[in-house]
Amino acid sequence: MELTGGTFYEQFGSGFILRTYEDRTLGIDNSILGGRVKVNSVKGLRLTALGGLQRVYWDWKLQSQVYGADVEADIHDWIPSMRAKDAALTLGASWVLRHEKDDGDIFLDGTDYRLKLPEETNAIDIRGTFTQGPWSLQAEYAWKGQDPSYDNDYTYNHGQAVMLTGSYSRKGLSASLQAKRSSNFSFRSQRKRNGLPAFINYMPAFTYQHTYALPALFPYATQYGPGEWAFNGSFGYTFPRKSALGGRYGTSLTLNLSYISSLVHEGDPRNPINGAVRGTDGYKSPFWKMGHTNYWDFNVQLEKRLSKPVTLHFMYMNQRYNRQALENEGGNIYNNIFVADAKWRINRKFTLRGEVQYMLSHEDSAERDFMDAHPERDRCDWFYALAEFSWTPYLMFSVSDMINTGGTGNHYYMFGITGNYRNNRLMLSYGRTREGFNCSGGMCRYVPAMKGFQINYTYNF
Repeated sequence: MELTGGTFYEQFGSGFILRTYEDRTLGIDNSILGGRVKVNSVKGLRLTALGGLQRVYWDWKLQSQVYGADVEADIHDWIPSMRAKDAALTLGASWVLRHEKDDGDIFLDGTDYRLKLPEETNAIDIRGTFTQGPWSLQAEYAWKGQDPSYDNDYTYNHGQAVMLTGSYSRKGLSASLQAKRSSNFSFRSQRKRNGLPAFINYMPAFTYQHTYALPALFPYATQYGPGEWAFNGSFGYTFPRKSALGGRYGTSLTLNLSYISSLVHEGDPRNPINGAVRGTDGYKSPFWKMGHTNYWDFNVQLEKRLSKPVTLHFMYMNQRYNRQALENEGGNIYNNIFVADAKWRINRKFTLRGEVQYMLSHEDSAERDFMDAHPERDRCDWFYALAEFSWTPYLMFSVSDMINTGGTGNHYYMFGITGNYRNNRLMLSYGRTREGFNCSGGMCRYVPAMKGFQINYTYNF
């Protein structure tokens, strides 16, 4: 038995109904202040119960509480024949309750009628994972009770989310397929909040998390309130050494495809624009119908080691970004991105790395009209170059420049130095950053343009 009192992080299943975590780059820390008990006294059975207040920025708001329970069972621990066949089956179920008082200041649009808001909102989650040898299959379903909030325009529809994942993996080969549908599944400890804070749950993003600068210019943010259909497929293969394509050291090929669409909202005829009316059950979404494309990303990556010290990495990416659906302005942006990355390990201590990237873009008519009305914004084509020299494990020097070649001609340069000594890490940089969105795992926050110094110091205990 494990007892916790104070602040803690917890996740049930994939996080559909509960995930508290920290992400410093986005300014997220939604830990729970309270108590938790974990019981693992029966082989193959895990129980968790918790309750407390959720952190929102630097405070714990006392008007709402979060309670939850979770159980997971490893069925294969009780069936020897499954273990003999290298099979494993895990089943799980979770429950979360949010209690928030009805403060009485949400009114029906254009009237003096006050909405009666439920003080308790329940959510449940059931899931299962089966693996045998190189194969794996995972399914999860979650349901949320009536939860009128800022995210759904204070409507009373229930929320649902379902996810299915299948994968295959062996030495030199991996493949996976994922599908997810979510509707009205924003779950916060404070119903009036918007933006990043106060999320009790987490909807995993099904898009590739890019680390190169230009592919990350237009990241995708999970649509909690309106919902979405999301699909992802990935394939990886390593050509063996001494084969025609593998060469002396082998060659790695990776393919990834992500597709996100909106749901079709069939709502109250009094509000045909967005299909939702405050104070009603809101829109209805036929399960299998899909709306417009929110996001598309196809990328292929090739990594080739020419010799022991020299490694090359190439990537091509085709992307569609629906700014209107994701930012409520503009139209569609279509990008073709090319990346070349070379690393030369001079010796055990010194490494030199360089990369060049180019983005070729075009816009639909709605996006062109929007950008023409905002000539100060960067648009169209981009070029990026970076050089990096490291002295392992003590110092790393880097210089980069991102140039808007198709519009303003702006340069976004950066000079940086990072030092490591024992448990200390100090990073100093000077340069210019563009405005945009900083994203991690499908959660995004807006970052303003900046020019100046940045200092970051970390000490690991």
